[in-house]
Amino acid sequence: MRDKDLAAQQEARDSVEAAHSAFLLLSGFDQAKIDSICEAMANAALADSARLGQLAHEETGYGKPEDKREKNRFAAEDVWNHFRSMRTVGVVKENESIVEIASPRGVVAAIIPSTNPTSTAIFKVIISIKSRNAIVLSPHPSAAKCIAETTRIMRDAGIANGLPAEAIHCLQTSSIEGTETLMKHKKTAVILATGGIGLVRAAYSSGKPAFGVGPGNVPVYIESSADVQKAVADILTGTCFDNGTICASEQSVVVDSAVAAQVREQFRRQGGHFLNPKESELVGEILVTPQRTLNPAIVGRSAQHIASLAGVSVPDSTRCLLADCAGVGRDFPWSIEKLSPTLAFFVVDGVEQAAAKCDEILHFGGMGHTAGMHTRDRQKAIEYGKKMPASRIVINSPTTHGAIGLSTDLAPSMTLGCGSWGGNVTSDNVSPIHLMDIKRVAFETKPVNRPFAAQVVSSSTGRRTVSRDQVAALVDKFLSTKVTEIPKSEPAIPSERPVAVPPIDSPVKTVIHEFKPQSLTEDGDKADPVDFVSETDVRAAIEKGHKIYINSKTILTPSARDLGEEKDVFARV
Repeated sequence: MRDKDLAAQQEARDSVEAAHSAFLLLSGFDQAKIDSICEAMANAALADSARLGQLAHEETGYGKPEDKREKNRFAAEDVWNHFRSMRTVGVVKENESIVEIASPRGVVAAIIPSTNPTSTAIFKVIISIKSRNAIVLSPHPSAAKCIAETTRIMRDAGIANGLPAEAIHCLQTSSIEGTETLMKHKKTAVILATGGIGLVRAAYSSGKPAFGVGPGNVPVYIESSADVQKAVADILTGTCFDNGTICASEQSVVVDSAVAAQVREQFRRQGGHFLNPKESELVGEILVTPQRTLNPAIVGRSAQHIASLAGVSVPDSTRCLLADCAGVGRDFPWSIEKLSPTLAFFVVDGVEQAAAKCDEILHFGGMGHTAGMHTRDRQKAIEYGKKMPASRIVINSPTTHGAIGLSTDLAPSMTLGCGSWGGNVTSDNVSPIHLMDIKRVAFETKPVNRPFAAQVVSSSTGRRTVSRDQVAALVDKFLSTKVTEIPKSEPAIPSERPVAVPPIDSPVKTVIHEFKPQSLTEDGDKADPVDFVSETDVRAAIEKGHKIYINSKTILTPSARDLGEEKDVFARV
C-alpha cells in the first residue's frame, strides 16, 4: 500500500509537469484551432456515449445504462453546443471604455466522482480545453476504468486535430495521496472538485483556487395551484433518472394539505409506492450507516433493490419508494440526501410553512444547491425563491434536469456551485468562464485632473513666489499636458525639452502660458504635424477655432481622437 501511494504521488507530479509544458503550447493557439479540437473531442465522446454509459454502469453498479448514455450525450452535445461560440482567446468583449482580454489559468486538477464518472469527465475536458487549459483527471477508484477510457477517446481525437499530447491526462493509480499531490502541486492552477464533502474541503484547503460542489438533498414543493399530475410526473422523472445519482435530484416532497390527497393518488398511479410506518422504519435503517451517514450500498440502486435490502416487498411496477416523514435531522433518516429513488413526504399548510420546511431540509444537508417548486402562481414562485438558501430554484420541471440546464435556460453544466451557503466559491453552474482570468484594459472616462490656470502670489518681500501646493500643481500640469515654463519674452510655443521647476524660495522668473498645439502659429497658419495630441490639446484648438495638423505618425489619445473627429479639428498633412 505504501508503494502504491508513493507511485500515485510520483505519477501526479509527473503528470502536472507534463501538462504544464503542454499548456504553454496550448495557450498560444488561436480561437479557430481551439474550437476545432473541442469539436473533434465532443464528437468522439458523443459517438461513444452509449458504450461509455454501459461501462460506467458495469464498473460502479450505479444507475441505468440508458440514463448514463443520456448524461454523456448532454455533456458532449448540449454543453459543447452552448459554449461553441464563446470567445476564449484574445479580446472577448469590448466597448469604448473597457476591453476584456481572456487569459487561461494553466493546469486544471479535475476530481471525478463515481456517481457520474464518464459524463463529468467529458464535461471537464471540454470546458478546460475550450478555455486553453491543460487538464489532469483524478478518477474515483471505483470508476477508474470507465473514466480512463473516456479520457483516452477524447485525448486521441484532440491529438488528431493538433492538441499537445500531454494536455489531457488521467491518473492511472488512484489514491487519496495522489489526489492531494495533484491538488497541491505548485504548477496546478485551479481545481474542479466533484465528490463528497471531505474531498471538497480538501480542495479548498489545498491553497489553490478551487471550484467545489456540495451535496444536494433537494426539497421540492407542490403548491396548491400546481398541475398535480405533471408535478408528480416531473418529480418521478427527476428522482428516478439514473436512479437518483445526480446531486440535483429530488430527495423530499413538501405538499400543500389542500392537494395532498391528489398528490398521493398521482404518485400511486405513476409508480410511486408509499410504505407503511413499519416498512418505512425498516427501509430507513438501511438508508444510513450506524454513524447516521448515507449508506453507499443504496446509492444509485433501484427502488426494488433497496426494498429487498430491508426485507420489504413492493410491486414490480414500483419506480420510487415514499415515506411520510415526521421531522428533519439525524433521527429521521428519510430526510437525508439519499441519491436513490426514495422520497421523504411532508404535508404543510401554505407557502410560509412550505418554505420553512424546505429551508430546514436544505440546512440539514443541501445548503446552497437546489430547490424545486410546482405552481401556476409566478409571484409565489418568486417569493419561495427569495426564501431558499439555494443557488438554483427550479420551477415546474424536474430539478435533476432543470438544475444542470437540460430543461431550463441555466448554463448546461455537470458541476453546480453552491455559493457561500455550501462553502463554495461560486453559486454558478461552472463553465469555461470560470477557468479563465479576464484582464481589463480601462480608459479614463471620469478625469481626475482637469485644466487649471496657474496663480502667481506676491510675498511680503515684493518678490513673486509660489506655495508648495502650487509647485505640485505646476508639476502635475507639466506631466499631464506637456506645458513647459518659458520666459515671458519668448514666443508662446512649447519647448520640447523639460524645464526644471524652480526651488520653492527662489524668485519666479517665468510664467505659464496657455498651451498652443505645435502645428499652429500665432495667426493659425499651417505648420509641421504634431507628434502627440491629448484631449486638452483638442479643447484648446476648439476654443480658438484652430486646426491641429497630424499625420500617420501622430499619437492620439482615445479621448482626443473621439473629440477631435467629432469637432472636425484635425487636418492631415
